[in-house]
Amino acid sequence: MVYALVGNQNCGKTTLFNQLTGSNQHVGNFPGVTVDQKVGAIQGEKGDTVVDLPGIYSLRPYSNEEIVTRDFILNEKPDGIINIVDATNIERNLYLTLQLLEMHIPMVLALNMMDEVRGNGGTIALDKMEEQLGIPVVAISAIKNEGLEDLTRAIREVAGRRIYPKVTDFCEKGPVHRCIHAVSHQVEDHAELMHMSPRFAAGKIVEGDKDIIERLKLSQNELELMEHSIVEMEQDNGMDRNASLADMRYTFIEKVCESAVIKCRESREHKRSVKIDTILTGKFYAVPAFLLIMLLIFWLTFGVIGQGLSDLLSLGIDALSALVEKMLTAYGINPVVESLVIDGIFAGVGSVLSFLPIIVVLFFFLSILEDSGYMARIAFVMDRPLRKIGLSGKSFVSMLIGFGCSVPAVMSSRTLSSERDKKMTIMLIPFISCSAKIPIYALFTAAFFPDHPVLVMMGLYVLGILVGLLVAVILNHTVFKGNSMPFMMELPNYRFPSAKSVLLLMWDKAKDFLQRAFTVIFIATMIIWFLQTFDSRLNVVADSKDSLLALVGQYIAPLFTPLGFNDWRVATSLISGFTAKEAVVSTLSVLTGTTMSNLSGSLGAIFTPVSAVSFLVFTLLYTPCVAAVATIKREMGSAWKAFIIVCVQCGVAWIVSCVIYQVLCILNF
Repeated sequence: MVYALVGNQNCGKTTLFNQLTGSNQHVGNFPGVTVDQKVGAIQGEKGDTVVDLPGIYSLRPYSNEEIVTRDFILNEKPDGIINIVDATNIERNLYLTLQLLEMHIPMVLALNMMDEVRGNGGTIALDKMEEQLGIPVVAISAIKNEGLEDLTRAIREVAGRRIYPKVTDFCEKGPVHRCIHAVSHQVEDHAELMHMSPRFAAGKIVEGDKDIIERLKLSQNELELMEHSIVEMEQDNGMDRNASLADMRYTFIEKVCESAVIKCRESREHKRSVKIDTILTGKFYAVPAFLLIMLLIFWLTFGVIGQGLSDLLSLGIDALSALVEKMLTAYGINPVVESLVIDGIFAGVGSVLSFLPIIVVLFFFLSILEDSGYMARIAFVMDRPLRKIGLSGKSFVSMLIGFGCSVPAVMSSRTLSSERDKKMTIMLIPFISCSAKIPIYALFTAAFFPDHPVLVMMGLYVLGILVGLLVAVILNHTVFKGNSMPFMMELPNYRFPSAKSVLLLMWDKAKDFLQRAFTVIFIATMIIWFLQTFDSRLNVVADSKDSLLALVGQYIAPLFTPLGFNDWRVATSLISGFTAKEAVVSTLSVLTGTTMSNLSGSLGAIFTPVSAVSFLVFTLLYTPCVAAVATIKREMGSAWKAFIIVCVQCGVAWIVSCVIYQVLCILNF
């Protein structure tokens, strides 16, 4: 059997999914974590699967998440619904529950965080709530793995025996009651043909859900008759149609809570969160606090922990490379094969692998921020300034994901409510510095700015954001004129991060990095080695300047003369960076013929400190990798639009890098 897992954002839905399935799905405290439908087999229940649907507040067709959830339930017809609610905020959560009940599908209500309710002096009478809602109600604590056996037993029973909700009518006698029942009777035949609950169909018609109305294939006469009933309800009730439905549902929810819920006092977690938010979301302190937190993270990553571990790993890789080279020489292997192994594989892949500790440490700190609930605050804080350029705080959520990788960041734009916001956000995401560029930054800061690595790193990240915002201002006044959609999000209480969640994210990032190192970067390194080892007649060259690679690079290099670097090796590394940004480092290592520990010194013959800054800015802003471009093409629905975005990225990168280089030269830096 297949169960749909549905609930509000930040109610513990993905945590429950992890516990039920043993999945490595990452848990986050901000909207946008669950973008796609994620499926997992329930542990101990052979053949049963659960689908983790996007976190939503209602089934009203307002956002893409709501449409995804509604369409999955209507089209895929799951055997049952697990509706998880935050028991500490039950009134708001039950609004979605009533809408799900109207769909008339076997369902179980999972009251999550019941440990917090009891710990703060509250309680919920499960039997009374079951009676009033007409479905089984189970108390659970997903994070503590409590009550999950009862939950799986309950959903198997209602789904297996096809036990439908006993209560789907939430209105008393009056205008809303007359309207809903009149529309239900009129649409009944159409709804049954579509295998849809008449009550649910009636609610969607009243709300004006165009998609559902089209599915029902109603005639113009039928629509006019129903509209007459809806207008009459609005006149008699003194409220518009959506307000009338909301009032009906919340009136019913109040009655349920009056009889079944003893509210808990304000929790210690909430009191603590309010105090912390006076600073972290305060009008004057929020942005400086965010910058200080990020500065601390960069200092620990690039100046204390991550860089030290990276240096140790680099020494280990160099020692292994020397040992292998010694063994190959003693064996008397063909010099070309030895060059492939040492100058190609070890110099290329090894140089990238040495940065693994930096990436893992950085995402250790970022996952703590995310899991603690702070990331949600950043989206909230950034909503006001982003609105001035035509975006909302929800766009910043996608940008935050872009600090990890542009691919999931672009995919997360699906949660944005309008096509305008989505396309505009997709165009800005590549300006956010992804983790794949960290090896480039770390290499050049160690070579040219060893005394100020944290300031250089922080400056690059801030510059990427500022350039993206500047482009957004231009787009908002030209291509994407208009206002952003309204943004609603919940700020969860601050919580201590889950060790499991933090470790899972670290492992995912490490695994992704290693996969790229031994696939894309490995192949790119082999190709670069081949092109720089042989000439056009496939003879081994004595000097790489005579190689096939130099021939290609020499045609491109003049483009970068105004930027301060016109060496063919640099131009070639930027081309290889299109496959994966880490390949820039591996390519430079191969072309200079040096190991990672000596690469910093070799760069001094190619760059000056000023041209190094220009190069860093260009790599920060130029085209994302091929995987990100493919994702942009899919989300934009056009290869031509993806190509334009790549051209814009490269153009902006060239202009900004050129301006910075020329200004620094004029100032005699």
